[in-house]
Amino acid sequence: MEKRCMDSQVKGVSTGTTILAAIFDGGVVIGSDSRASIGGEYVSSKTINKVIQVHDRIFCCMAGSLADAQAVIKTAKFHLSFHSVQMETPPLVIAAASVLKELCYKNKEELQAGFMTAGWDRKKGPQVYVVSLGGMLISQPVTIGGSGSTYIYGYVDAKYKPNMSREECLQFATNALALAMGRDNVSGGVAHLVVITETGVEHVVVPGDKLPKFHDE
Repeated sequence: MEKRCMDSQVKGVSTGTTILAAIFDGGVVIGSDSRASIGGEYVSSKTINKVIQVHDRIFCCMAGSLADAQAVIKTAKFHLSFHSVQMETPPLVIAAASVLKELCYKNKEELQAGFMTAGWDRKKGPQVYVVSLGGMLISQPVTIGGSGSTYIYGYVDAKYKPNMSREECLQFATNALALAMGRDNVSGGVAHLVVITETGVEHVVVPGDKLPKFHDE
């Protein structure tokens, strides 16, 4: 038991529990549970919000080492703020994802951080990008990550549909998080969700006792 605890401390605090992002007709939903783990086995925090705003209509979910991810996001926010002032226009979603990708790739030997980036911009509308731990950038209409995601791939494949309404997508995301939190031992707490559209940003928090249930507990 002592050896397992020491190994977990060496690995550090991880943000990876359950995170997701999905595009709907006119916008995008990005969300996560509220727990952080150590070594993928022990819950170190029950109240962390992994959905971080990097610009007005651009948010990202953190994965990997919490300290590394926070350092990358802090730097990315500075770059995007400078970019928006210099260009006199809000940054594109792909620009934000590219900044995160460059930071992860250039420091891949020292950092262990990955991101889901979601947002809306005037050029391409709603978008979702994934930046892997090594710095690879991928565009996807829906994506999931973290230890809890292994339990919901079937649900996501079966239930996600292009051009869903806002309400349908929000329910889809809530159900997916609830399913993962019900099965994964380090996922749980509340569901943090952000809805991003041309008209603005809406934060939705679903308490644990208000999440849908799909099996007896």
